[in-house]
Amino acid sequence: MSKPVPECDVDVLKVILDEGDIAAKVSELGAKIAQDYKDLKPILLPVMTGAFVFSADLVRAIRPPPQGMRIESLRASSYLGTTTLSNGEVAIAPLSIDVKGQHVLLVEDIIDTGHTLEKIRTKVMGEGAASCKVVALLNKRERRENGLQPEYEGFDCPNEFVIGYGLDFDSKYRELPYVGVLKEELYAHIL
Repeated sequence: MSKPVPECDVDVLKVILDEGDIAAKVSELGAKIAQDYKDLKPILLPVMTGAFVFSADLVRAIRPPPQGMRIESLRASSYLGTTTLSNGEVAIAPLSIDVKGQHVLLVEDIIDTGHTLEKIRTKVMGEGAASCKVVALLNKRERRENGLQPEYEGFDCPNEFVIGYGLDFDSKYRELPYVGVLKEELYAHIL
């Protein structure tokens, strides 16, 4: 069920997750991760840039934090400019931390086709990680082209162009405190 769109957000068709929905789910995910990783000294790797808002809230919700927990970041992209569709090529920046023998938790804003995350996971495991799991705020199951599923999932996401809470269109709308659907006339020209 959609929620009211703030009057100032004229490009948003509807709000699908408001601040309260997101905060409650992030708290729930944080508690589960804290329990599962309590003895593992995890490395959290948010996938930038989209996951920066989610990861900032999530790491503060992991209470009590596992002893030795570290937070780094990872840059990866399969989208070019304003496109909404992956071009199939994935650019992954070199890891900034040694993951050999470590338990890695990839923090992702949204899983779409699954190709980018599959390649990231392969890279992390190829560098010797003991484990590599995924927490995703949004999971777009309808668009999945492989069997990848996150171990920790916030919300099932409809097959619509979503923005806000770190998700963008052409580097805009990341600052919205909710997840909404972008009006189609704003992106229809690139489909």
